[in-house]
Amino acid sequence: MQSILYWLESSAQRMPHKVAVADPDATLTYAELQDQARRIGSWLIANGVRPRTAVALYAEKSPLVLAAMLGVVYAGGFHCVIDVRQPKARVHGICEALQPTLVLTDAANASCANELFGHTSLLVARIEDLPDVIDEPALAAVRTQAMDVDPLYVNFTSGSTGVPKGVVVSHRSVIDFIPTFVSTFGITDKDVLANQAPFDFDVSVKDIYACLLVGATLRIVPRAYFSNPTQLMDYVCDCEATTLVWAVSALCFVSIMGGLDYRVPHGLKRVLFSGEVMPPKQLAIWQDHLPQTSFVNLYGPTEITCNCTYFCIDRRYDAHETIPMGKPFANKQVFLLDDHDQLVPQTVTDVVGEVCVSGTCLALGYLGDAQRTAQAFVQNPLNRRWMEPIYRTGDLARYDKDANLVFCARKDHQIKHLGQRIELGDIESAAQGVDGVERAVCLYDDRRKRLVLCYVGSPERTAVKERLRELLPSYMVPNNTRKLEQLPLTKNGKVDRDALMVIARIKR
Repeated sequence: MQSILYWLESSAQRMPHKVAVADPDATLTYAELQDQARRIGSWLIANGVRPRTAVALYAEKSPLVLAAMLGVVYAGGFHCVIDVRQPKARVHGICEALQPTLVLTDAANASCANELFGHTSLLVARIEDLPDVIDEPALAAVRTQAMDVDPLYVNFTSGSTGVPKGVVVSHRSVIDFIPTFVSTFGITDKDVLANQAPFDFDVSVKDIYACLLVGATLRIVPRAYFSNPTQLMDYVCDCEATTLVWAVSALCFVSIMGGLDYRVPHGLKRVLFSGEVMPPKQLAIWQDHLPQTSFVNLYGPTEITCNCTYFCIDRRYDAHETIPMGKPFANKQVFLLDDHDQLVPQTVTDVVGEVCVSGTCLALGYLGDAQRTAQAFVQNPLNRRWMEPIYRTGDLARYDKDANLVFCARKDHQIKHLGQRIELGDIESAAQGVDGVERAVCLYDDRRKRLVLCYVGSPERTAVKERLRELLPSYMVPNNTRKLEQLPLTKNGKVDRDALMVIARIKR
């Protein structure tokens, strides 16, 4: 199998009239989704898109945009969805790295797209305006030369240098992971997945391709609903969602804002979360309202195609505990290397190492950036006999007594303060265990050599600090605490540490 298009075509053949994807404004059946994608693919081929070339999509997520993404694949290319809320400079930086053949947009964003790209040589076309013509010979010719190692999509993540990193993921990696994901959690054509993640965020890959594989229905939740908990819960309940694959911050928004007290989606069979460490206090609220629902912690950076480990929640966790990352999915090798690049045995629970991953899941690297690719995707130091690339995640973890991986911190969140090595995650975990504290993030002001804790919750700053004196050694107690109405989030739903640095007046 060379292409994810076989999943779409199989589901369209088996259940042509079933709803494939819908949002509050539009619906496409599987037959309609396939026809739209083939139409768009035909037009792209006629307008210069060639195999293994990029197409940018400057549009908000919708059923039509999903059809356009698949249309790019029919043309043999790979797609990159660009968040329309990003600054112009970042959009231009992405396009400079992407070098797309052309830009597809939608009616709502066409004027902005023309303004952004009007001074370039790029053709900008509205998806709604493309002709209703399918060129069967052209589509067939593209398919004959397709390979499973061809790029499928590029997602741009933030780079430490300020230059966006384009993670290139192949068909093969998605074809390897999604069937395992679906079978592990029992997702079938009877399921309805309520999509939270934007289409430029790899959490959406699980939503989209799990649905295409089994013939489930994808219900797109508009971005605006995640600022209105009652509207959000009405939508999730009314569309009879059975599965949530959401970022931790999205689930925390619901629990903190009382969304479950307003309305409970009793049809949920499974809730899978990723992106950050889930605060046990917030998970408990979901568990209390949905006692029959399965909850799963997923872990994995974009560079390893969605997720490499999972942990099925089997009990209630204390506020001071960390929910494990779990064990690897099938056909993925996940292991820890210590500071000397030696393997940390699974039986050793008191040694922290860097999480490393190998297998078919690895991305093809960073688009047009051989230097950063070589730094992150390296030869396995444990294997000197043949080429075996691994991805060094930059995440630190340890094993628990059951050989589950447990997240400790980011390597770049490990600091030296008052002569002591400190994991900022340990301080955050302690703070989130304080009664009334909903979420907490700890920052380090390297210039002033001070720990700064930002939190959301009811206790006053002095009360939080006093409680932390009881929970932490003195050198780990934050020098400053800041109580906020809410934590700033990135577009992907993670805590925006850069924005917090500005709020806390910390200079880099």
